[in-house]
Amino acid sequence: MNGSFKNDGFGARRGGMSEGWPVAGMWEAMEQLRGQFDRKAGTRMGRGDVRAAVLALLAEQPMHGYQIIHEIEERSNGAWKPSPGSVYPTLQLLADEGIIGAEESNGRKTYSLTDEGRQVADAAADQPAPWEAPGAQDTTGRATALPKAGIELAQAAAQVGRSGKPEQVKEAVAVLEEARRKLYSILAQD
Repeated sequence: MNGSFKNDGFGARRGGMSEGWPVAGMWEAMEQLRGQFDRKAGTRMGRGDVRAAVLALLAEQPMHGYQIIHEIEERSNGAWKPSPGSVYPTLQLLADEGIIGAEESNGRKTYSLTDEGRQVADAAADQPAPWEAPGAQDTTGRATALPKAGIELAQAAAQVGRSGKPEQVKEAVAVLEEARRKLYSILAQD
């Protein structure tokens, strides 16, 4: 390479540290922000939650695996979408335990509760479904809209840092500083 990506990750020629712009620091802060949102906005839940969700859904009606995944995602407003790698092994385990049965039709297995499974589901009926549990569904947007907006902001800032001219980087830093001040002023309101 011609040395355009040295030390600060963006190159001194484009508003890097040698010209006094805090591009490397901005990039690091944006990556840190993205990492925080990724951790807080994750779609993972515990193994027991998948089991409880499957039982709750099958108590309503027979479903196939994809329907279960889609229904959980829909009922949690997108806050939780279990992977096939968590749902299908859970279905197999429940079948092995005799709690659910599978009927194959048109190349697809449809799962339903057995009599024993109905008893298990009825015993748990007084418990909220995992997507209804406190903190599982965030209607305030804290787990969905805000992190998404933060990640998109971080991506845009990183793009300006990578390819913007020094005056564009300076303008972006001013915009970000103003956005930070406005966010804190939201918290200061009563």
